[in-house]
Amino acid sequence: MLPVDIVNIFLTTKGDEFVILLHGPGDRRTLPISIGQLEAQSIFIQLYHYSFPRPLTHDLFKSVLERFGGKVVKVEITEIADNTFYAHLFIEKDGEIIEMDSRPSDAIALAVRFSAPIFVAEAIMEKSGIILPDELSGNTPPGSAAIPAAEEAEAPTLDSLKAKLAKAIQEERYEDAARLRDAINKLTKSN
Repeated sequence: MLPVDIVNIFLTTKGDEFVILLHGPGDRRTLPISIGQLEAQSIFIQLYHYSFPRPLTHDLFKSVLERFGGKVVKVEITEIADNTFYAHLFIEKDGEIIEMDSRPSDAIALAVRFSAPIFVAEAIMEKSGIILPDELSGNTPPGSAAIPAAEEAEAPTLDSLKAKLAKAIQEERYEDAARLRDAINKLTKSN
């Protein structure tokens, strides 16, 4: 199993499907997995610490699991068949590890909530991994991604970028949100 991190989540050109990119350290390959809008939103919201007045489904599952003394300790994307990925959740309760089948999108949404590591089988990365340009694959230096042209002219402040990021997420413009996130990271690191 190869450890991977979430590089990006973006809307496809079809406009109704999202793709999450998973990339491991020291590996040129990136694994794209198609996920639904609700799962993309759930992962994105958790990654960037946005909250809703009421819990989303994955937040509810986390609360229930914790209430019963369990936690997600890792996620493995284990196989692909007919262009469908399969995953397993590993839940620890009372010192016992329980393995459960899951859709990768749900498993990843829970992994980010529990800060659990995500792994991909080498065979899957070999079969479905792709090599992307550096600016898409996470191989660029941190904070080097460009912000959208409209923001460049304004000499943005951290507060204005955060406001634009919140609006982009609310409007479900995840590609814009990812660029704004990168701009916030760049601005934060330069201060």
